[in-house]
Amino acid sequence: MHTSQALQDKRAVVFGGGGSIGAAVARALASEGAEVFLAGRTLASVESVAQQIAAAGGRAYAEVVDALDDAAVDEYVDSVVKQAGGLDIEFNATGPRVTEYGNGKEALDLPVDEFITPVNTVLKSQFITARAAARHMLGQRSGVIVFLTGSPAKPHGPGTSGIGAAFGAVENLVRTLAIELGPAGVRVVGVRTAANPDTRTIQETLGLIGKMTNITPDQAADGLAQSTMLKVSPRTTDTARAVAFLASDQARMLTGTVLNSSAGAVAD
Repeated sequence: MHTSQALQDKRAVVFGGGGSIGAAVARALASEGAEVFLAGRTLASVESVAQQIAAAGGRAYAEVVDALDDAAVDEYVDSVVKQAGGLDIEFNATGPRVTEYGNGKEALDLPVDEFITPVNTVLKSQFITARAAARHMLGQRSGVIVFLTGSPAKPHGPGTSGIGAAFGAVENLVRTLAIELGPAGVRVVGVRTAANPDTRTIQETLGLIGKMTNITPDQAADGLAQSTMLKVSPRTTDTARAVAFLASDQARMLTGTVLNSSAGAVAD
């Protein structure tokens, strides 16, 4: 396991810890010395990640939690604080399947229910989990809340009106919460990534793009990569490293801002 220990003895909660990005972030935080509490919809997925972390010499615990259930989230975060003695880092990587929010459909063809799904899932759960963490961080007068957004927050192509609206709102939430929590020493930041091709969500997206444009998923993936300034797509490990950096004291002067880790898919 990596030994820089920039997060030595920090206590972190990762919602969506069984998913591709959540698992990568959990592993990155643990590798830097953090004690990680993984929450997810299925016990098997988060337990698997916790076991991987433990096998590498880290500390991790798994629990089933619905990130859209505010009472359940509050109860879970309370239990983490009771067990660990505090909470230093909160991160949420939960989100809907691409088929649930009409990814790839242009706005004029997008049903209202599909448009609003990212708001009712991504934005709602980010608010619920951040609020639960913030209540404890205010009391201890320290902590970092890291939000996850994506390049559609800065629209750069068609077919992303629903998820783009939700990500844009999340980035605004970063700034509003930073204003409220900053006087207590609590930082609120975000990571804006682009399509991570090693996630299930993007693999499904590539399949949809392929069907709509009559190309293979590999060709669709290459197209996404070529659309960035660096001509490469960020991987989950890249996104995880960005989160770990923002959670550390190396970024202690950063708050109310979103780190653009999109390989130049979008410009600020």
